[in-house]
Amino acid sequence: MSAELSKVRNIGIVAHIDAGKTTTTERILFYTGKIHKHGDVHDGNTTTDFMVQERERGITIQSAAISCEWQGHAINIIDTPGHVDFTMEVERSLRVLDGAVCVFCAVGGVQPQSETVWRQADRYGVPRIAFVNKMDRMGADFARVVEELRGKLRANACPIEMPIGREEGFKGVVDLIQMKGIVYDEASEGKKFTVGEIPAELKDDAELARAELVEKVADLDEGVMEAFLEKGDLSNDELVPAIRRLVVAGKFVPVLCGTSLRDKGVQPLLDAIVAYLPSPEDRPPVEATDLKSGEKVLRKQNASELLTSLVFKIATDPYVGRLFFVRVYGGVLKKGANAYNPRTKKRERIMKIVRLFADDQIEVDELSAGDIGAVVGLKECTTGDTLCSEMKPCYLERITAPQPVMFMAIEPKSSADKDKLVESMKALAAEDPTCQFREDAETGQTILSGMGELHLEILVDRLKREFKCAANTGKPMVSYVETVTQPSLKNFMFDREIGGKRHAVELKIEVRPLERGKGRVVTLSRDFRNVVPDKHLQECVEQGLEDGVATGVLARYPMTDLSVECLSATIVDPEVSDEVAFRSAAMMGFREAAEAAAPEFLEPIMKLEISTPPESVGEILGDLNARRGNVLDMDMRGDLQIIHARVPMAQMFGYATAIRSLTKGRASYSMEPDMFELAPKSVRDEILSR
Repeated sequence: MSAELSKVRNIGIVAHIDAGKTTTTERILFYTGKIHKHGDVHDGNTTTDFMVQERERGITIQSAAISCEWQGHAINIIDTPGHVDFTMEVERSLRVLDGAVCVFCAVGGVQPQSETVWRQADRYGVPRIAFVNKMDRMGADFARVVEELRGKLRANACPIEMPIGREEGFKGVVDLIQMKGIVYDEASEGKKFTVGEIPAELKDDAELARAELVEKVADLDEGVMEAFLEKGDLSNDELVPAIRRLVVAGKFVPVLCGTSLRDKGVQPLLDAIVAYLPSPEDRPPVEATDLKSGEKVLRKQNASELLTSLVFKIATDPYVGRLFFVRVYGGVLKKGANAYNPRTKKRERIMKIVRLFADDQIEVDELSAGDIGAVVGLKECTTGDTLCSEMKPCYLERITAPQPVMFMAIEPKSSADKDKLVESMKALAAEDPTCQFREDAETGQTILSGMGELHLEILVDRLKREFKCAANTGKPMVSYVETVTQPSLKNFMFDREIGGKRHAVELKIEVRPLERGKGRVVTLSRDFRNVVPDKHLQECVEQGLEDGVATGVLARYPMTDLSVECLSATIVDPEVSDEVAFRSAAMMGFREAAEAAAPEFLEPIMKLEISTPPESVGEILGDLNARRGNVLDMDMRGDLQIIHARVPMAQMFGYATAIRSLTKGRASYSMEPDMFELAPKSVRDEILSR
């Protein structure tokens, strides 16, 4: 099994929107023989963009898994979205992948979402290679993109290729490893190419670039330093394994170039995937937590290990039902066998296992360590659940979903469809953790939350088309959150008669603010646990505190960036200090403590990048100032001025129309969520007056 595992590559294609991820994936499938005719995004016929909404809009919405072979290696690919509204798809894909190909536009360079996916890959320690796409476009600049990789991303990036020709004259690449020129035949859709001598005009530059590559590798890899000092160069037999070691260790990023749409440079990218990105056995053992002891345990990524796998995505197939995407880290997941879910503490029967080819599936009997596939028919699994051996159960770290930043009111077209709408939204929320819905206790409205206008639009469209559940919707609104700005300590006595029975208990509750982005922490002190050893009553208090945090104290927005701790309890009488008393006291006591902790609203702030002709800069800066924007910096990219700014999301509605009007359609922009910040008094007053 080890020999087979060494020839497996689990990779993701990640990038900013419109950098060419899906087109690159399509060409990879074409050149590996998996498909015999490649599709194009603008024609709406690519393999991995199979959703109706994806084909209509020409963007990737859901990550799609697909497999192919190259030079005797099995390559499992996940093509991910680039739009900021679907960043959760990238997050959970990178969580289970061994390597990534980061695609960059040769004109746009390192764009905002490029930085986001790079940070996500850093967070999970995913080795990566860079592919500078669209080298045939006007304004393409390979050297500038490499410098941006080093500057903006702080990547130890170095080219292993050079372009032959510029813009429309781009016709191939110089391989700096083999020191050969590769020129592509467009008539054969890139299937035919000529490997020959480096063009004379590029010879000197290629030798300098090769020398820089060798020197950088030797500086980072002690294993070849001695050979380099002796010879001043490295043979290919020394250079290639050294690059691989550095990439696997996350110390080096090889940079390649090409144009996927024009069928140039994709085969060398496939060679690099096989040569430099890690196999599952190259990755460190996966860290899990023992269910019984709570201690950390390591599970090696091989078939002889105990079963350890992660459900990282859920999707609904119209023919086979719900698909649970699984990455197997250790052991073997077998059809007909049982797997244990530590969260539910129940067994799950594995009825059917499939390998994925976009929207198609091939049924198999098992998934082994290093495999990515899907299981059909699980009953109680959710995204982030672990499926493991019941002999020594353990659980892997769950996947954290970002906080939704926008919401809208939604209601069925007719009262008869109310239950159907709720069930449909439950199905969407199970698939997509950034899709949340709740019923407003005060107005009775159902509130649907998501990551942006496009995300909400797609969710409503899916309700209509996939679930046959048409709905009326309100105007999208910003999803504020609440927090506290001071510590507070309260003793709260709950003593009520409910249904003819007295319920009473006293709790001491402390609320403290946390740093931005830390989320919410709900704990019970040791003193409380000593006074109340009953696990069920402890859970009632935790649930009461969680309910209080979820509903807020100012305007029913959920709270974040705070810690809540129940310090102690005074039991009035075991008969009346029951679960109703504990849960009610926890929720009401939290509200009293939070109201005394100077609560405030937090508003989502967007990171904005604008590309505009220099003559329109003044109008744009004036508009940003009116939107409470903060300009971070400005620089030139070719003949365009690039403006980096931070702007409250509430001020960005209708910005696409506004910027077109300001610049006569010549400017473009992209944005992504940055963080939540305290809302100014004017915003606070506006929210409270609604």
